Amino acid sequence: MASSTAAAFAPQTNDLDAFWLPFTPNRAFKRAPKLIARAKDMHYFTPDGRAVIDGLAGLWCVNTGHNRDPIVAAIAHQAAELGYAPAFHFAHPKSFELASRVAALAPGDLNRVFFCNSGSEAVDTALKIALAYHNVRGEGTRTRLIGRERGYHGVGFGGISVGGIVNNRKFFGSLLTGVDHLPATYNREQQAFAKGEPAWGGHLADDLERIVTLHGASTIAAVIVEPMAGSTGVLPPPQGYLKRLRAICDKHGILLIFDEVITGFGRLGCAFAAERYGVTPDLLCFAKGVTSGAVPMGGVIARESIYDAFMHGPEHAIELFHGYTYSAHPLACAAGLAALDLYRDENLFDRAKRLEPRFADAAMALKGLPGVLDIRTVGISAGIDLASKPDAVGERGYAAMERAFHDEDMIIRVTGDTLAIAPPLIVSEAQIGEIFEKTARVIRAVA
Repeated sequence: MASSTAAAFAPQTNDLDAFWLPFTPNRAFKRAPKLIARAKDMHYFTPDGRAVIDGLAGLWCVNTGHNRDPIVAAIAHQAAELGYAPAFHFAHPKSFELASRVAALAPGDLNRVFFCNSGSEAVDTALKIALAYHNVRGEGTRTRLIGRERGYHGVGFGGISVGGIVNNRKFFGSLLTGVDHLPATYNREQQAFAKGEPAWGGHLADDLERIVTLHGASTIAAVIVEPMAGSTGVLPPPQGYLKRLRAICDKHGILLIFDEVITGFGRLGCAFAAERYGVTPDLLCFAKGVTSGAVPMGGVIARESIYDAFMHGPEHAIELFHGYTYSAHPLACAAGLAALDLYRDENLFDRAKRLEPRFADAAMALKGLPGVLDIRTVGISAGIDLASKPDAVGERGYAAMERAFHDEDMIIRVTGDTLAIAPPLIVSEAQIGEIFEKTARVIRAVA
């Protein structure tokens, strides 16, 4: 037994040992903790009251800004009224209201919403729906899933199987069988310092035809891609790439899944990237921005035809054997409705679209700084590649994140030696300037 019952209930506010932090070098963190005590709008605040500007919208999720009063009030009211309701065989009214409003934002006939609690769960849900869809239609041989190199689709076994980030995969065995990968869409020689969608690379979608030839179309269930690959370092899709994927999937009866966990709810200047690129997927994964990060929530939006394929057999029988204890949690639904109101009332999607050129110019002003190999921008997102140290890949990026927090009062995200910047959509032009001025000082300091 680790401790007595009495000790377990005693305050432990200064003890850092018990918490195993995710995606974090725990030993380094606990030597120099980066602690956050509260937040408001564009800033976090440390326990000693230091204001820290948020350059990554929490973790790509706090799109409306932190601790917005309408979201806080909605959560508090819901907690007092109904803290939990089961989603198996029962439901509460706000789950239907939120599903209707999310579906209304999606393009085409994406109008059936299945709720879960995170982006990882959304991806695994979409993959299971795709497999089950083919099964109920009598095409049970379609079991193969196609992801993409450098793709990030969360941390479930399905997500890391179709994902293409090495460190997320290599420690966990053979993962799912029957998975193949498209090539990554990034080529620095052809695409460096591109604002928005690069002109080169649309042809890379044709590699799907090679995979179809290799395995046979009748074995492939779905292709999953991020419209913009965020976690790997902000890789916008090449021009025409997503439309070409859509055409190849249609040709071979393969479902196309968009992982919009990062790109959904305004990050690219539209409700969903599918709208920006004029491509309607068969299944669309969302999370993060749906509640502006205030309460965990995720989901999948399915086309009408996919939902209808399951609606056969006895009416008392379960159509899809899948779900979560906290699907459509009342507090998450309340937060989601309040967040959608803010997106609408403050016109945040269009605001992001208007700010995109200013944001891109500010990011590209870092070109020429020591060690900057490439900068990519799309929507209110930027990826900055720094030269790696020959004997310590990732050390320069980690030093940049540490320096940003401790010396520049700013939070940024790093993946290896790539810096990612994607602030809340309420960011002002002056704050965009502040963020990139601080980033420039950080880059010079770690060069």
